[in-house]
Amino acid sequence: MKGPDPLLENRPDQIQEALRLGFDAEVDIWRIGSELFLGHDQPQYLISESFLANPSVWIHAKNLEALYYLMSNTHKVHFFWHENDAFTCTNKGFIWTYPRQPLTPLSICVMPELFMPLEETPKLTCYGICSDYIQIISSDY
Repeated sequence: MKGPDPLLENRPDQIQEALRLGFDAEVDIWRIGSELFLGHDQPQYLISESFLANPSVWIHAKNLEALYYLMSNTHKVHFFWHENDAFTCTNKGFIWTYPRQPLTPLSICVMPELFMPLEETPKLTCYGICSDYIQIISSDY
């Protein structure tokens, strides 16, 4: 939350800590057979469906099976699918916005640290920010 740490990314305890601190969390979900896993590049941490039901969790489906599963359970969770798209819509009407793309009041600005100094992020016009530096960015608001 104060910078990237690939060893902590998508770990259930790290996500719970971010939620405890009052942040939303973007998680990467895989479905293999009937099981759900967290993990950025591959399924790593087995989780329950109840883990995803928190309204502060934004779910990035990482494989077709996860996307299909989430589409069948849309009343319970907030999710999206993307790879390298400039924009993608979440099932709750937000615009997940790839770095360096134009923003709207419904946009989630992904990784602004790739294109601007962190201290300038309060000037962004968007609904929210997804960043590895969210604790630093949030202190500016």
